[in-house]
Parts: sequence; structure tokens; C-alpha cells
Amino acid sequence: MSGDTHDIGLDTAHPAILEIREALGELTLIADPERIVDLCAYLKSEQQFIRLSAVTAVDWYPAEPRFEVVYLLHSIERNRRVRVKCRLATNATGANPEIESVTGVWRGANWYEREVFDMYGIRFRNHPGLQRILMPVDWEGYPLRKDYPVHGYKYSYPSDKQ
Repeated sequence: MSGDTHDIGLDTAHPAILEIREALGELTLIADPERIVDLCAYLKSEQQFIRLSAVTAVDWYPAEPRFEVVYLLHSIERNRRVRVKCRLATNATGANPEIESVTGVWRGANWYEREVFDMYGIRFRNHPGLQRILMPVDWEGYPLRKDYPVHGYKYSYPSDKQ
């Protein structure tokens, strides 16, 4: 892919890019999760995607790879957007999937990554303070996973105890 430039003017030659999809004028880059920080730094510094609009995830259960972490980037200078997806499989031990934190590239990724961790259980290595942000600290499970019970687990709040 060396030197490839798409119709929207984005150089897609970075080695972390595994696949490129374009639909309705929007570009999606499927990236190697082991190289996400390097790719994001490149997109920010070399391609002017200085704004991280969101980080979210998708659970494709029961398919593998089960999870996708999705980064939505915006170039204000170019008035362009790009979506970067990293596919994460559950490992053999059943432990939560992991990906490197991009907080070193965009400080604003901090709370987005915490939300993804809280709702999906995806861990972000080297995150400055990875902890629950929406659910109580002692909550068990991850509510946006497809295998989470529809009505949730029975949970007693401390204020319910009389």
C-alpha cells in the first residue's frame, strides 16, 4: 500500500493499516491493534486528524474476533473524518481483551477508554487511571456485552440495606 492516497486525500500507506473500506464518502481503516498508538500518532501529526471525536466498541458475540474498538477521528483543517477499527479476540483463558491506550496521543481518550472498559471490559494498557466511570466500582460484569443478561444481574445497592 506504499504511497496510496484515497479520494479524500488521506495517505493510507502506514504499515499498521490492514484493510481499507470506503462507503458513502467515509473511510474506515482496519488496523493492527498492536500498532494502534503508532498509527494514531501518525494520523494526528502527519495527516492532521487532531481531534478524537469518540472511542467506542462493538461486541460481535458469538463471532471471533469478538470485539472491535472504534476510534472516530476528525481533521478540522481538511474537514474530513476517518474511522479506525481494531479487532480484538478473546484469549484462550477467557480474560478481557486488551489494547494499548491512546491517551498519549489524545488526552481526551481518557474518559472514552474508561467508558469502553466499564461497558465492555476491554482493558487499555498504560491508561493513566483505568477504572469504572459509569457503573459502581464493585459492579460485576459489563452491561454492553452481548452475553450480559437482558435484565442484568441481581444487585443490592448499599442504600437498599436497612
